Amino acid sequence: MCGIIGYVGHQEVVSVLVDGLRRLEYRGYDSAGIAYFSNGQLVVRRSVGKLSALTAQLPAVSANGGTGIGHTRWATHGRPSEENAHPHRHGPLVLVHNGIVENYLPLKAALKSEGHLFLSDTDSEVIVHLIDQRYQRGMPLSEAVREVVCLLRGSFSFCLLSEREPDRMIVVRSGCPIVLGLGEKEYFAASDVPAFLSHTRDIVYLEDGEIALLSRRDGMALRHFTGSPRAPTRTRVSWDPVMAEKGGYRHFMLKEIHEQSRAIVDTLRGRVAQETGEVTPDDIPEAFREVCRQCRRTVMIGCGTSWHAALVGKFLMENLAGLPAEVDIASEFRYRDSKLTAGDLVLAISQSGETADTLAALREAKSRGIPTLSVCNVVGSVISRLSDAVFYTHAGPEISVASTKAFTTQIVALSLLSIYMGQVRETLSQAERIRLIHDLILLPRQIETVLSHADQIEAIARKYFRCASFLYLARGINYPVALEGALKLKEISYIHAEGYPAGEMKHGPIALIDENMPVVILAPKDRVYEKISGNAMEVKTRGGKIIAIVEEGDEEMAAIADDLFALPKAPPFFSPVLNVLPLQMLAYHIAVLRGNDVDQPRNLAKSVTVE
Repeated sequence: MCGIIGYVGHQEVVSVLVDGLRRLEYRGYDSAGIAYFSNGQLVVRRSVGKLSALTAQLPAVSANGGTGIGHTRWATHGRPSEENAHPHRHGPLVLVHNGIVENYLPLKAALKSEGHLFLSDTDSEVIVHLIDQRYQRGMPLSEAVREVVCLLRGSFSFCLLSEREPDRMIVVRSGCPIVLGLGEKEYFAASDVPAFLSHTRDIVYLEDGEIALLSRRDGMALRHFTGSPRAPTRTRVSWDPVMAEKGGYRHFMLKEIHEQSRAIVDTLRGRVAQETGEVTPDDIPEAFREVCRQCRRTVMIGCGTSWHAALVGKFLMENLAGLPAEVDIASEFRYRDSKLTAGDLVLAISQSGETADTLAALREAKSRGIPTLSVCNVVGSVISRLSDAVFYTHAGPEISVASTKAFTTQIVALSLLSIYMGQVRETLSQAERIRLIHDLILLPRQIETVLSHADQIEAIARKYFRCASFLYLARGINYPVALEGALKLKEISYIHAEGYPAGEMKHGPIALIDENMPVVILAPKDRVYEKISGNAMEVKTRGGKIIAIVEEGDEEMAAIADDLFALPKAPPFFSPVLNVLPLQMLAYHIAVLRGNDVDQPRNLAKSVTVE
């Protein structure tokens, strides 16, 4: 999804904008541009491709203005081109926009009938024309903006500058995320916190349907689209700016894979008492705990990797809390007649807390009066604020588009929530809770052990990186991990891959297996081990190449598999956390060997904030 950076302050503006755009590259983009003041006039520079193409156009000397906006575009309306790149200009105004204006065609047709000429194919250019139309009639800029946003349908955010008001920026949010940063006599606006994290950790979340007026002279003012004011609520994010840098790793994805041990420690910290077996989710308000005690079913919703985490959560919730659980893909949830009833609890899972489909599903649940709880990584995000309660993962910023530490911390969070539900519902004894908490506490050390042998996975990747297709098989609680492993390979290596429950192999996928088909099999020593071992033999007899992920000392699978990676023994309920690690590493090394852009794979965005 597009990235926005805006700045009003005393610093050299071009450097601030370019640095902010670099920190937003993980969102994916096909073109980039900035607008800034120089000698009292607005200068616009745009280019197709990576930021290096844009920076080649920028002045070697400092611009003498402290106000500007920048943008990385992911094409929706109009192909990638310099004309369609942002910022868009009309008259004295320039604008950068994220999201989709659903009714732009009739608005554009009306403007054309009045003589307006358009230079791009984008929906974004319509916004700046509409605002300038009113501005030229003498309407104050903030009022022109307020009138126009009430005409727009869709999900959008934008930043606007006027050449007539060089120390001022207007920021708008309706659906698409945007956050404000507060420095010393300076203001930032961005699609995500890392864009300005090196400058300030004090932020204000702009609410849906709000306009921010940022001025070096007048400070900050927030207004609803209706015109009513709101006092800003300042939040201080705990992320260290260094956490958003690569820290010596070749790619953010590799760094984030190696951060999983720390991220799980942070997600567990302060929430468990090993001696008493108590889970104390401090971020869940006391009033909501009765909902947890009385609910009769959980309905989990998520997209992509978060959906896979929800599938693991179903096993956890049903087995640990004794609570029936269903899992829905968020993008489908509100388009079917889901039979939510009294006693249900809807559990939304999202790394960013801004995922459009998950947010829409959450709103659907709330409209029916169903209690909502979210598992989220970003404090103050829309989903976390909309939910009745939130359980934060403490993974820190995840920059790579392909999610890794978000997935494992989501599983740990769902484990804690399941133990907590079993605790308040009295379906788990104290002894069982003590054992489960002990097993969770061991996970970070086991993760470090697994990652210390990552060179073995790299060697396996070298054997198979030229293959055209992969099949991933698993059973039980690890079936969602097979889905996640296949997704990771597709996302960053562009190799076709499918994850299947191993018992379904004979219902179709077995027809694909031959000597050119690597089959990744997850085979922990759990109660379905004999079944998965039998599936491995079926693959072997058909000439398939087996890459087996097993527990240490598994001689039976060692005799069958072509390649083997051994993991420390993990308790069955938490084995997905360990089993996913070699799959993340396999996808990473194959992508590197194929020469792909690991952190910014083609056609993908980190946060899908429009449908």
